[in-house]
Amino acid sequence: MACTACVSKSAAPDGTRPFVDEIGRTIQVKLHPQRIVSLAPSVTETLFALGLGDRIVGVTSYCDYPVEATSKERVGDTMRPGIERIVALKPDLVIASTASQLEEFVHSLDQAGVPIYVSNPRDMEGVLKSIEMTAELTGVSERGRDLCDQLRARIEAVQARTDRLERPRVLFVLSSSPLITAGGRSFINDLINRAGGRSISADQNSDYPQYSLETAVAGRPEVIFLQTGDAAFPNRLKETPAATSGRVFHLDNNLLLRPGPRVVQGLEEMATRIHPEAFGKSENPE
Repeated sequence: MACTACVSKSAAPDGTRPFVDEIGRTIQVKLHPQRIVSLAPSVTETLFALGLGDRIVGVTSYCDYPVEATSKERVGDTMRPGIERIVALKPDLVIASTASQLEEFVHSLDQAGVPIYVSNPRDMEGVLKSIEMTAELTGVSERGRDLCDQLRARIEAVQARTDRLERPRVLFVLSSSPLITAGGRSFINDLINRAGGRSISADQNSDYPQYSLETAVAGRPEVIFLQTGDAAFPNRLKETPAATSGRVFHLDNNLLLRPGPRVVQGLEEMATRIHPEAFGKSENPE
C-alpha cells in the first residue's frame, strides 16, 4: 500500500517533514522522532509491534499491552489526557485516536506547538493503513510494510475459509443494560462481515446504537457475542436461536475494540465461533 500520509519526502530546513493525518490535518514531524506520546491503547500496541517501545515516553492509563507499556509515564486517560503533563515530556510526536480524543484537546496541543497525528481507522483496511502511516511517521517504513503483509495474509486466510459459507445472523452486545450493539458503519460490523457472519443491527446508522431487546429478539440472532466482563445476559435474549443452541460467546474486547495489530487475532477468534466447521473446531459455548 502506498503511503498517503507523507506530503513530501524531503525535510524542511528545521529537520521536519510535512504529513497529512487521517482526518486531513497537515502537521510537521521531526525525522525519526525519538520521544513519542501515545493517547490510545491501539496506538501503543502498534508502536510496540513496530519495535518502537523504547521511544514511547508517555501513554494513557488504559494502555496495558504489552506489559512493558505499564511502566511508561501516565498522562491521563483517553478522554482526559493532561496537556501540561504531555508538554512536560517534551514529545517529538503525539499520536491520538479519534475513537477517544476531543477536538478541543487536539487544538490545545497544536497551540502548544506539539505535533499531534490523529489516526482514524474505520475498518480493517483502515487499521493496516494506520499501521503503515505510523511506521512512515517514525522512520520505520519497512517494518510497517512487513507487519501489514503478515496481518493481511491472516485476514485473507480467514476470508478464504468463510467467504462461500452461509452467513449466520449475529448480535454483538457491547453493553447489556441498556443494550448497546454495533451499527452498520462501525468497526465491529466490518469484523463480523469478514468473519463470515451478518449483523442483525447492520441497518443502524450510528456506530454503537442503543438497541431494544424486542428488536434483538425479533432479529433471531444465531450467534451472540458478549464482551469479556459483561456477565449480565438479558433474559429476553434467552429466547433467541443463539441461546437455545448454546452459541453465546464471550470475546476479549481488547482484541475487538482496539484497532491495532491484535484486532486480527480478534477476527480469527470471532470467525472460529461463527464457523467452527471451517477451522476444524468444536463449538465451546461460554
